[in-house]
Amino acid sequence: MEKSSVSKPMFSPSLMCLDFLDIRNQIEVLNEYCDMYHADIMDGHFAKNITLSVDIIKAIMKVGTLPFDVHLMVTTPNDYIEPLTDLGVDTISLHAETIQRDSYRIIRKIKDLGCKFGVVICPATPLSMVQWYLDQVDILTIMTVEVGYAGQKFIPQMINKIAEADELLNEKDYHYTIQVDGAIGKETYKPLYDAGTRLFVMGTSGLFKPGVELSKACQIMKEEFTQATGVQL
Repeated sequence: MEKSSVSKPMFSPSLMCLDFLDIRNQIEVLNEYCDMYHADIMDGHFAKNITLSVDIIKAIMKVGTLPFDVHLMVTTPNDYIEPLTDLGVDTISLHAETIQRDSYRIIRKIKDLGCKFGVVICPATPLSMVQWYLDQVDILTIMTVEVGYAGQKFIPQMINKIAEADELLNEKDYHYTIQVDGAIGKETYKPLYDAGTRLFVMGTSGLFKPGVELSKACQIMKEEFTQATGVQL
């Protein structure tokens, strides 16, 4: 199997970081520069915050032309699956910590309804928690901050977990893409990329900057990635 280290890096802006007074214009810009949308739904319980909703995602999908990965930071993710598949989102990513009891049933449901399946693990959650269904995972998201809020500090210990996931990807001939979510920017691009990350969730650390016009911020993001990693975009 071809090593993941030669595959193209992709950028997924975190929609919770949008300026909600200017959503349409920002989405039209991001359509041109990015590869996927990362849409967080939080319930105030599993993650102590409230962000996007199914209805907001539905509205954004009228303008967005990129695939949507919906990240469910909720206690009862099963409640959201059918509403999201009805919208036509591309991937539904659920926290391993919330589906441990009935993971296979939920995975089958998502795939039977025509979506890709993603699994997300919190910083203190070992990769072993998802080992029995890694062969069914399309996007494996490793959190490099705690769930709930933008602007947190990067947790460097997660580099080893990413490298472990990349090693498994190649040893076992799995097909998932390794995605990282949390405090991604010019200081973390190289260690994340070298460890095996290929899908980068971009928030306030590397993309959404106060006072910087979004198209310019997208250009800076890619320039800084190339400077840090040597990978031409």
